[in-house]
Amino acid sequence: MFITLEGIEGSGKTTQIQTLVRFLTAAGLDCLTTREPGGTPIGSQIRSVLLNPDNGALAPTAEMLLYMADRVQHLETVVRPALSAGKVVVCDRYFDATLVYQGYARGLDRDMINRLHRLACNGMMPDFTLLLDLPPEIGLDRAWSRIHADDAHARESRFETEALAFHQRVRDGYLDLARREPQRFAVIDAALDAAAVGEQITAVLATFIKARFPSGG
Repeated sequence: MFITLEGIEGSGKTTQIQTLVRFLTAAGLDCLTTREPGGTPIGSQIRSVLLNPDNGALAPTAEMLLYMADRVQHLETVVRPALSAGKVVVCDRYFDATLVYQGYARGLDRDMINRLHRLACNGMMPDFTLLLDLPPEIGLDRAWSRIHADDAHARESRFETEALAFHQRVRDGYLDLARREPQRFAVIDAALDAAAVGEQITAVLATFIKARFPSGG
């Protein structure tokens, strides 16, 4: 089973992935957590290029292809082997992020991005996606507070430097995908405090797991 978390900057994915894993583990499921970009040693090098704020001149198509390259390596060496071993893979961002950030927000052709995903990744999609949704003003405020407090986050702040309108397009893109695939997406109100967000995640996961494993095992 392949589960992903998506959302704009500051939506709390890194925090809430722990809530998700605790719930799944308590349900008796063996979980692997990972992320994109950077879920592999090679991907970590790609991540350092993609998120470095000094790389503002990176062309949108080059940006998109770097994300695709990271994903191919990630799928081949981490995700597919873990799924084949019977694990639940929980991933912080996946293909929806590429479609939203480089398609909806950067303006690249979304049909082209989808075709590349089918070609390079065999069109692999998650079984379930949690979209942590909140207004970009709130998300960016949270993200910049984190950046100012941590040099590591400051080194990965290229997207936070984008204009507010860019982040609004990202949010709108995510919500459009969720409307198009309501059977895959669960939209979580991430503007609430972390505990309340965690309660929402637990509730939707309980429903999903019950539907996926109706016999309880």
